[in-house]
Amino acid sequence: MILLTGFEPFDGDAANPSWAAVQAARDILRAEGLAVEAIELPCVFGESARVLRQEVVRLEPSLVICAGLAAGRDRLSLERVAINCDDARIPDNAGNRPVDEEVVAGAPAAYFSTLPVKAALRALQIAGIRAEVSQTAGTYVCNHVFYALMHQLATEAPGSRGGFIHVPREPAGEGQSGAPGGMPVRDMAEGIAVVVRTALATTGDLKLAAGAVY
Repeated sequence: MILLTGFEPFDGDAANPSWAAVQAARDILRAEGLAVEAIELPCVFGESARVLRQEVVRLEPSLVICAGLAAGRDRLSLERVAINCDDARIPDNAGNRPVDEEVVAGAPAAYFSTLPVKAALRALQIAGIRAEVSQTAGTYVCNHVFYALMHQLATEAPGSRGGFIHVPREPAGEGQSGAPGGMPVRDMAEGIAVVVRTALATTGDLKLAAGAVY
């Protein structure tokens, strides 16, 4: 079983492309004969992690990929590390705005993704989909979910793998502003499907340069 997650809209947006993308990726992968479920997470500290945890317990997936929106980016970001820190610049959808709080009290400072991020990056490049390995998932609800997922897998389901992908905004429509360099949902979805296929086919990872100078 493969579990994909996206988020509900936040910060005044009418839609969140991460949710549209994982639904489309689910359909692509189901058409290939894979067992895939997709769920929409609330953009709320605490509640998002609780919903995800319940679904992981219920479905017992071997692979979990969560997705969220990074509006300022122009490509898929394969997140490398989740940190045990909530530090919200804006309130979540329930009005919560934690500052310098742990995602999981007393837990490790960070977890690395257990997806083959370098192999997935190479596969995305071959597929012609803009992508990068990202060294930070921020400190908002996306990182909160990413950290909660990796903590749960490490402590309760060590045989399962998981990680997080940030997606950009969609391109602006005619007469609309914003989202220069955005990505169509269909490309995001195919990119997520590429990452799933790569994870299923790859037990290790490639060693190639995809770091950051700053």
